[in-house]
Amino acid sequence: MRIDWIAKASHLLQTLAFCLAASAIQFAFRPAQPYEIALVYSLAIGSSIWLLIDFGREWFASSRTTGWPQGHAAWLLPLGSVAAGYVAGTLIGDAWFGWSSWSGIGLQTLPASLLITALAGTAASYYFYTRTQSSYLTARMTEAHYQAAQARLKMLETQLEPHMLFNTLANLRVLIDADPGRAQVMLDHLIAYLRATLNASRASTHALQAEFARLRDYLELMAVRMGPRLSFSLELPAALASAEIPTLLLQPLVENAIQHGLEPKVGGGTVTVRASRSGAMLALEVHDTGMGLAPGALQANGFGLTQVRERLQTAYGAEARLMVLPDAQAGVGIRIELPLRGAVATG
Repeated sequence: MRIDWIAKASHLLQTLAFCLAASAIQFAFRPAQPYEIALVYSLAIGSSIWLLIDFGREWFASSRTTGWPQGHAAWLLPLGSVAAGYVAGTLIGDAWFGWSSWSGIGLQTLPASLLITALAGTAASYYFYTRTQSSYLTARMTEAHYQAAQARLKMLETQLEPHMLFNTLANLRVLIDADPGRAQVMLDHLIAYLRATLNASRASTHALQAEFARLRDYLELMAVRMGPRLSFSLELPAALASAEIPTLLLQPLVENAIQHGLEPKVGGGTVTVRASRSGAMLALEVHDTGMGLAPGALQANGFGLTQVRERLQTAYGAEARLMVLPDAQAGVGIRIELPLRGAVATG
């Protein structure tokens, strides 16, 4: 049985605060009696009740998950602890002052003491019950949010994979008849790409060098199809090779650069992918020298960019951003900034 001693100490301090408040109320109703008496009995009784409830609930399996026992134990534990704590605390107070509360004048004040203890014990128990339940529900909501975010990332990845695969297979089908030799080369690159994709599919993130290796396979595939109309450059500093990013993050950006930038252009062009560091941020850029953006298309909400934006939002929230940078002379540039994570971030 593992006990959270910090939480226990926090609960004890809060209980002592309740005891001080109860002793002040009791003294207000009976100012003729020394405040020390109300203080000692309140602290003794409250601490005894806390001890019985806070450690008693550790024996119930349900409370180890939810923070509070379930079923009948939810009310039997505080009820029994208040009664037993009152007796134990009263005996401690009697020992402190050297008298007995169970005879003489003590019996006359017993009903008032019982009432104050019952009210204070009920209020404190309800307070701790709501606090523990709130903490439990908050933790469950956080866990559910995390799982939902992970599921959404997986869904986006599965949407991206077929999108690229179907386009490649369609191109390969054309080449088989038109140029079997190039089709064979393209098939070899496709196998290498799919092998790398299968390995990366077991995780939601991977090293930046793995992402660049997959981009190289993809661009080699496209180079077979487009011939000399396509050239590319991959710029990855060695210091950033181990930085972690979501798998297939850059794939749709490169695919967009080719399909919407270079393929429609008669002379083709160049795709450049580079990584750099900007303080605590990782900057990833995809540039093409293609057709550029059409007028009014600065938001670029196509399939690929929409998915990248959603993945960044899901994985990093407001910490990451995507910028589309049109250039009439040099096609389109896309820049992603996200938190730098991985071995390089701590190096």
